[in-house]
Amino acid sequence: MTEKEKMLAGQWYNANFDASLIEERAIVKDLCLEFNRTPMQDLSRRRKILREILPHVDSEAVEILSPFMVDYGYNIYIGAGTFLNHNCYFMDCAEIRFGKKVFVGPNCGFYTAIHPLDIVRRAEGLEMAKPIVIGDDVWLGGDVTILPGVTIGSGSVIGAKSLVTKDIPSNVMAFGNPARVIKKIGMETLLV
Repeated sequence: MTEKEKMLAGQWYNANFDASLIEERAIVKDLCLEFNRTPMQDLSRRRKILREILPHVDSEAVEILSPFMVDYGYNIYIGAGTFLNHNCYFMDCAEIRFGKKVFVGPNCGFYTAIHPLDIVRRAEGLEMAKPIVIGDDVWLGGDVTILPGVTIGSGSVIGAKSLVTKDIPSNVMAFGNPARVIKKIGMETLLV
């Protein structure tokens, strides 16, 4: 089994010393740099580059502001009507799935990788990855960090500067470090 196959299967794999994974990351990071340098007015060029970075995303159905960075790109799925503000980072060693109409504030990070606590195994370059799932109509405030294995239910709001370490149910407001559910929200809350 290759290191990439182990990564995609959610097993321990060597991320730091595997030549093919290192090359994949280098290629996509160069594409991200090209995307980030392309003027906002050059929509056709930006969409073309974005299709190369994110092969599972309809580049015309989402809006992604620069700068934007990923580790692989092919593990990212983003629903139509989603908006990513400046400086979002996707450590997509496992799948990161966004529903439709997700609003992401600036400086948000999505981290799927887990490293061994044992220093010897960590120094060997081993890591494991767990997926992140964000439901439809979620709003993430600025500087939100989502850790491996987290699911955020549809319609929820995560307050700015929050660190989300555990699943968040649908239709709630959560914030803090670690993020905690503060209250339920629904359409009546949004109409006030």
